[in-house]
Amino acid sequence: MDTPVTGDPLGPAAEVFTRARPRLFGIAYRVLGSVAEAEDVVQDVWLRWQGADRDRVREPEAYLARAATRRAVDVARSARVRRESYVGPWLPEPVDTGVDPQIGAERREALELAVLVVLQKLTPVQRAAYVLREAFAYPYEEIAAVLELTPVNVRRIVSRARGRLAAERRSPVDAGEHRRLLAAFLAAAGNGDTDALEEVLSAAVVAHADGNGMRGVARVPVSGPERVARISGFLPEMLPGAAFRPAEVNGLPGAVILRAGTVVGVLGVTVAADGIDRLFWLLAPEKVRAYARSSRRALPVP
Repeated sequence: MDTPVTGDPLGPAAEVFTRARPRLFGIAYRVLGSVAEAEDVVQDVWLRWQGADRDRVREPEAYLARAATRRAVDVARSARVRRESYVGPWLPEPVDTGVDPQIGAERREALELAVLVVLQKLTPVQRAAYVLREAFAYPYEEIAAVLELTPVNVRRIVSRARGRLAAERRSPVDAGEHRRLLAAFLAAAGNGDTDALEEVLSAAVVAHADGNGMRGVARVPVSGPERVARISGFLPEMLPGAAFRPAEVNGLPGAVILRAGTVVGVLGVTVAADGIDRLFWLLAPEKVRAYARSSRRALPVP
């Protein structure tokens, strides 16, 4: 998008849109779990905003958020059909929240990969209701207007979504312990030391991998410390010369996998009281590109 020139009649509209853009992207990304699709939603809303009768819009940012939410719900409905042909588990695209202002500008709720995975099991409307309420603190009445539901229905939807997430969530540990366990895991995985890997894994650990058919990438979740340690220690053989570099992934300490100076994978990790309990290996090239895009993205004026 080009920066408006002086006297551009879209100048004030662009300023409003630029202020709202972090929230628009944050809503769309959480609903869709896709950087590319969220960017497309934001672009669609910008085009709609250019053609709108803006003098009649009393609350521009609310108007834009409503448009982004409805568009994201529409895209999510069509994306579900496309993802049925995906080879192996489809995991949300990771984002680099260490440098991406469009994600980090809002509350971190509904941002972790583990939460996004659960959200993908809900309907698009259920996801949108939960995201607007829990991540952006919208009043129930406003969410009802956006989704064309009653406030009672919205409360029920959000409550059920909370219950679904609570059933699959564990109490997190502090950031220092998270980083300590992650560092130990990365060192052991880099050396193929399965015994050391087992020591830092929870008894209930589950590893998810997204390779979209890549050879050597598990196509079903792998559970149990022994099995997870075995596949995690396989990295030196699968990707000779690869190394880990700590990074921030969706609001939590994680890592990128480097080979010949190029990022070839992203690893997201969640930690429970007894060790690392969830691993998300993002190895499909499109998922790696999504992380790279989020690392580079600034906030240009439309």
